Amino acid sequence: MAGPRYTKLADTLPASVPFVGPETAERAQGKGFAARLGANENVFGPSPKAIEAMAVAAADIWKYGDPESYDLKEALAAKHGVGPENIAIGEGIDGLLCYLVRLLIAPGDKVVTTAGAYPTFNYHLVGFGGELHTVPYENDQESPALLLAKAREVGAPLVYIANPDNPMASVHSGAVMQGMIDDLPEGAVLCLDEAYLEFAPEGSAPEIDVSHPRVIRFRTFSKAYGMAGARVGYAIAHKDFIKQFDKVRNHFGMNRAAQAGALAALKDEAYLAQTLENVRAAKVRIAEIARANGLLPLPSATNFVAIDCGHGAEFANAVVEALGARGVFIRMPFSSPQNRCIRVSAGWPEDLDLLTKTLPEALKQAEKETA
Repeated sequence: MAGPRYTKLADTLPASVPFVGPETAERAQGKGFAARLGANENVFGPSPKAIEAMAVAAADIWKYGDPESYDLKEALAAKHGVGPENIAIGEGIDGLLCYLVRLLIAPGDKVVTTAGAYPTFNYHLVGFGGELHTVPYENDQESPALLLAKAREVGAPLVYIANPDNPMASVHSGAVMQGMIDDLPEGAVLCLDEAYLEFAPEGSAPEIDVSHPRVIRFRTFSKAYGMAGARVGYAIAHKDFIKQFDKVRNHFGMNRAAQAGALAALKDEAYLAQTLENVRAAKVRIAEIARANGLLPLPSATNFVAIDCGHGAEFANAVVEALGARGVFIRMPFSSPQNRCIRVSAGWPEDLDLLTKTLPEALKQAEKETA
């Protein structure tokens, strides 16, 4: 019996996803992780007010969520000093990236990003038939100059950059990013992923200017607000861009509880400040643990620390696996030379106590395995 008639594009796609979840690893090893420090989640969780709001909203979960996310859009617009017509809500930045590529990229269109940068963008791009063109990191930072030069070279309609960066945690100043916007080639759209911006130093973002027709910025409630499982992200852009964006997004993609939780989290600025301090303190300790073991922690403007292991990818991967076997889930960058590093998310003191205990053991095991 014949199967479905898949599109030619679908037949060419790899059967893979950008990230293997920690749950998959837990099932494979037959036990759970004691410290979950690999997914850049916010272990400190959402505001209690957000949890309460989601619990109340759960009673009405039989209803679809407001397809316009009206209340949340109004609150976000007020926070950022823009109009609600400049905001689009979607299922986390991952979902928004999918809609952006669907809106802008036809099969064969060339798109520019950094080799080794956030892989979910590449996943969606390939899924819609786009042609990926990459530039290297410079000193563990994405390079605005190289990205723009490549965009001009190939005539790309879309350029992607994350600031702060994932997976290296580096950051450019707002002035550098404004320079990138000012130098954007005619006809190209800049996708500025600011998922980690709340953790970055003051002045790391250019001023929000929704008069620019070809700049779209993505923010999220997954990181600083501790709501990764709720899947709430949003875009900020020119009203005409948002109007086009709304043509392709899933209008019922946002559930009621997530909308209510995000709105409550946004209003609880005191809890956000506490979380940012918790993350700061955890990153200081992660860096201390790394140095105590002869490793080099890189400067971090996110909620995780990239740690240079001083060897190649084989050694870093061995450390990741050895820590996983000891109950500590971490990850590492995918591409060279960044894959010389491991990446550790901020955690509770007891999580970092376990890392303190197991990292020396994992390093010794990795040394033996890669000698």
